[in-house]
Amino acid sequence: MNHLNNTTSRRSSLKKIGMVMIGALGLGMSNKAIAKEPTPKKQVLDLPETDQDIPLFSGAVRHGNTLYIAGKGAHFDGDIKAHTDHVLKELQKELERNGSSMEQVLKVNVYLHDLEDYKGMNEVYRGRFGKNPPVRTTVATYGGVPGKSLVEIDCIAAVD
Repeated sequence: MNHLNNTTSRRSSLKKIGMVMIGALGLGMSNKAIAKEPTPKKQVLDLPETDQDIPLFSGAVRHGNTLYIAGKGAHFDGDIKAHTDHVLKELQKELERNGSSMEQVLKVNVYLHDLEDYKGMNEVYRGRFGKNPPVRTTVATYGGVPGKSLVEIDCIAAVD
């Protein structure tokens, strides 16, 4: 009988400890009791000028502390190095205009007109994002980059 009382007492104690832990973690509270921070709203920062009532895309969008920059291209005659340099300078301007920098870029997508331009693009790209470069995806697009650019680059960056 004494063994039964000890087991019951231990179960009761464990149950109480479990309830205290659930309460401390907020797991036993109703949704109304848990204070939630409001979800940040999407801020469109750069709308390209258009003759349409509704633009096709936004040039830059901020959501919370994250900045999304639309793809930039180079629409002039030149080689891959000139195009890459121009595009990276345009990205830098857009980032700085919206409270970020090249060093705060988290993710880059590079779209090449021709995979043969990979080496030349890398020569200009290297070092442009500081000593800790962002993650990157590079692809050659089927049919080329829109607007006859040899490269298009978009990015996602943190904002202070």
